[in-house]
Amino acid sequence: QVQLRESGGGLVQPGGSLRLSCAGSGFTFSWLPMSWYRQAPGKERELVASIGAAGRTNYADSVKGRFTISRDNAKSTVDLQMNSLNTEDTAVYYCSTKWYGNSYWGQGTQVTVSS
Repeated sequence: QVQLRESGGGLVQPGGSLRLSCAGSGFTFSWLPMSWYRQAPGKERELVASIGAAGRTNYADSVKGRFTISRDNAKSTVDLQMNSLNTEDTAVYYCSTKWYGNSYWGQGTQVTVSS
């Protein structure tokens, strides 16, 4: 059973930083690409960053230069380091992967950027 569990969300002031982490279980973590998505109130879920099995990364234009995705296959975790946060980064952040054509999601973690 594939499980993804996010942690690390919270309230941060504009300009601050947060680090999200996602722990995967129930699958061979090192084989699969991992992604972070986010969904703000009233908006569609959007891809924030992804990292392939070999470590190749991809970022949304809105977060390039501010966010960094990384993975630790030994720990089956994927992290999202978020710097220079602004109010537009406020959203629920989800960890996701695809396996045999099926998408799997964590429960999400709230990130609120506010003064």
